[in-house]
Amino acid sequence: MSKGKVLLVLYKGNEHAQQEQKLLGCLENELGIREFIESQGYELVCTDDKDPEPSSTVDKELQDAEIVITTPFFPAYITRERINKAPKLKMCITAGVGSDHVDLDAANERKIAVTEVTGSNVVSVAEHVLMTMLVLVRNFVPAHEQVIKGEWDIAGAAKDEYDLEDKVIATVGAGRIGYRVLERLIAFNPKKLLYYDYQDLPKEAIDKLNQASKLFNGKDNIVERVENLEDMVGQADLVTINCPLHEKSKGLFNKDLISKMKDGAWLVNTARGAICVAEDVAAAVKSGKLRGYGGDVWYPQPAPKDHPWRQMQNKYGAGNAMTPHVSGTSLDAQARYADGVKSILNSYFSGKHDYLPKDVIVIDGDYATKSYGQRK
Repeated sequence: MSKGKVLLVLYKGNEHAQQEQKLLGCLENELGIREFIESQGYELVCTDDKDPEPSSTVDKELQDAEIVITTPFFPAYITRERINKAPKLKMCITAGVGSDHVDLDAANERKIAVTEVTGSNVVSVAEHVLMTMLVLVRNFVPAHEQVIKGEWDIAGAAKDEYDLEDKVIATVGAGRIGYRVLERLIAFNPKKLLYYDYQDLPKEAIDKLNQASKLFNGKDNIVERVENLEDMVGQADLVTINCPLHEKSKGLFNKDLISKMKDGAWLVNTARGAICVAEDVAAAVKSGKLRGYGGDVWYPQPAPKDHPWRQMQNKYGAGNAMTPHVSGTSLDAQARYADGVKSILNSYFSGKHDYLPKDVIVIDGDYATKSYGQRK
């Protein structure tokens, strides 16, 4: 008889799982943790059946699960209702970064620990942000589609193609990912780098960016914190969203805030889909208020086929840049978050509960220092 049940929720890899064994984040490869879990005397149940219509495998198995592991890329939404039906649940682990798919208040009330593998995807997402910026600014998608269709219309692509150099670029959130985005932008010789966050970046972090800019571009003091979000987006040619989803950021980029942006600015979102109001972004792209939107994150996930971002039309004929939440799940990132999940489980199974402080969101009925709760 097992000591308890671990429920793991992942997407199907299908033929891709057979072709690439490093695809740890899929159902077939189970984060590479089955043998470890079973060696600890626990039962592992792995499923992709997560949506309660009318009753999913997740709903059935949660009733006696002690631990549930899910990802931000294919999230099982651990709602208050589900928590109330899971009397044995003691821990929710996010294989990756971002635990907004868990009702943290309900978890606190039950003293359910919520952990994630902080830092496992920061490089991967930062690189994806830069890629998306270039795809938008250089109008890559329409140019690529031309070639595939057998067309050759240079003017049709070039009329919406710009350089990233000498642009004002702003990030909403300057934490682990946002700061790495700023670091990588130095190489593109921006006119100004702006950031909006609840606190200043450390002086040494600002100095590092300014010194690099001075060395490579001859420009000093290009990094600036802007305390008013509307002021910041009004100055920026391109805005990138790199903040967590919480009460104050949900629906942040709505019709009103977008109206304060520069006409023809670009917007990139690799944080969470719910930070943007989908219909308002689609309307802004259609009207030309936004020249393009680059989104890796959706709400809900997987996105329904009629989601506004799937079919949104661009006034200029310029390209949007949409991906199915892959920014933080490169094969390198998968190896990191799989190892991180195993480390968290090892701390739990040993009874030491000596988790890395950076990985803890809520524990013992309260928010950890770095958690979402600090920003409510």
